[in-house]
Amino acid sequence: MKTSNPVLARLTPVGYQGAAPAQPYSYGGQTYGDPGYGQPTGYDNMPPLTTGDVMTIDDVVVKTLTLLGTAVAAAAVTWVVVPLQALSVTWIAAMLVGLVLGLVISFAQVTNPVVLIGYALVEGVFLGAVSKAFETRWNGIVLQAVIATLGVFFVMAALYKARIIRATPKFMKIVIGASAGLAVVMLVNFGISLFTGSAGPLRDGGGIAIIFSLVCIVVAALMFVVCFAQIEEGIAAGLPRKYGWLGAFGILVELVWLYLEMLRLISYFQED
Repeated sequence: MKTSNPVLARLTPVGYQGAAPAQPYSYGGQTYGDPGYGQPTGYDNMPPLTTGDVMTIDDVVVKTLTLLGTAVAAAAVTWVVVPLQALSVTWIAAMLVGLVLGLVISFAQVTNPVVLIGYALVEGVFLGAVSKAFETRWNGIVLQAVIATLGVFFVMAALYKARIIRATPKFMKIVIGASAGLAVVMLVNFGISLFTGSAGPLRDGGGIAIIFSLVCIVVAALMFVVCFAQIEEGIAAGLPRKYGWLGAFGILVELVWLYLEMLRLISYFQED
């Protein structure tokens, strides 16, 4: 249920003389000032940004923890409140709402914290329902998936910080393209499963399903590098502080995707 995850806003401050550079520059795989960017305009007359008005890594971390904490809290409430009989309806409804809201945030470059926290709440409901369903069938699987997800996240953060993995323009295009392609495949497979009642070879626990989940896990892990690079570029570019919400949004999206794939992969090996 992923978007292709354009995880950080791309602003077009043409002629803006604040913290952003005066000359066009590349950010998130595109160049500032390009037509068709689809970003908010009207920044020519903005006053110069002060230090407190620009993105910082600490601010992005706080926003990420805010969204993640909101999602976890919503998941916990959903786990406790929603009965087993209503789990399927709950997670499907939350997934569809989250998909639409996520696409709106990505393409409209929404930086309103109320909207983004609302997205985290919806994702939390989805995660809570799915996690309870998996845990009911496979005891202990949720803890295993959480540990595996956090482990991958911190490993990728360390590899990025050490520059062992570099987010070159070519790398970012390939990973984002692969993520978008997998998202389309998953949506199509989900649609087919709704009509046929069968999970299909991509999710039936067989060899193809295991390979598909492994591919998804690898791409989701590499998408963290894209997120980190775009956040770093946004900070270097002096983007307004509010755009840190989109950096946090991107990390949340990837964490949710990675966690779901970990759940599925672990479940395949626990089948009787």
